[in-house]
Amino acid sequence: MLSDSQIKDLELTAVKIRESIIEMLVAAGSGHTAGPLGMADVFTALYFNILKHDPKNPEWIERDRLILSNGHIVPVRYATMAHAGYFPVEELLTLRKFGSRLQGHPERDKMPGMENTSGPLGSGLSQASGMALGLLMDGKKNRIYCAMSDGELDEGNSWEAIMFAGNRKLSNLTAIVDRNNIQIDGTTETIMPLEPLADKWRAFNWHVIEIDGHNFNEIVDAVNQAKAIVEKPTVIIAHTIPGKGVPEIEHDFRWHGVPPGSGPEDVWKKADQESAMLKELRTLQGRIEGGHLD
Repeated sequence: MLSDSQIKDLELTAVKIRESIIEMLVAAGSGHTAGPLGMADVFTALYFNILKHDPKNPEWIERDRLILSNGHIVPVRYATMAHAGYFPVEELLTLRKFGSRLQGHPERDKMPGMENTSGPLGSGLSQASGMALGLLMDGKKNRIYCAMSDGELDEGNSWEAIMFAGNRKLSNLTAIVDRNNIQIDGTTETIMPLEPLADKWRAFNWHVIEIDGHNFNEIVDAVNQAKAIVEKPTVIIAHTIPGKGVPEIEHDFRWHGVPPGSGPEDVWKKADQESAMLKELRTLQGRIEGGHLD
């Protein structure tokens, strides 16, 4: 179990990452809001507690690999990497600019520490499975993590990779599914129902763990459980809230693919969206610092 001080530090870091996400999306004038905010806690746990990595030596041979399959949520990865020390936080404001290393979908050869290029949904788990198999063949102990969305499980390629990894018993592979129940056109269960999702993964010989994707103890404990599973790969189905941290936009699929300043105006006018969201996050930060987080 994490100590109270560790949890508080992680919670405060996640708030800073969410603030950076808002600021960089506004500076870019485009990008995705709901998913990056929803996955901030998972990425904070990965970079600040779980992953074996070195921001000063991104190509360290002993590092764990984090594959991002749903590349459209890359603002959360950029923000987390910057706060972890991979590059200056100020560079986040170059998101989606011409010549920037921080493109709207990640490019592996532009950013040290970015393990894969992604954009087309459904491809990341295949990339992760190939890396995991290669490491096992070489007798290496590095672990592979693959962050992916629930919506991209509509893609057949995802299930080919799930079948392959289960068949090859890739115990060094952990998939983390962002189960936020939304995609660009609505809810996942309306567009293309996924349930019973856990049973589907089990049918392909995966160990399944379901967690609250905003509970740091559960995130870290699930990864530790995965490390103890030696006969099959593990999937962590992380139940998250899209737009987490800004209550007015939480669970609203309309914020899937738009940045603050371009979103629905039923809560705030476009011109007020950035300041209102940052105010909510700074209020949250104050509650955490004061020990009043519900």
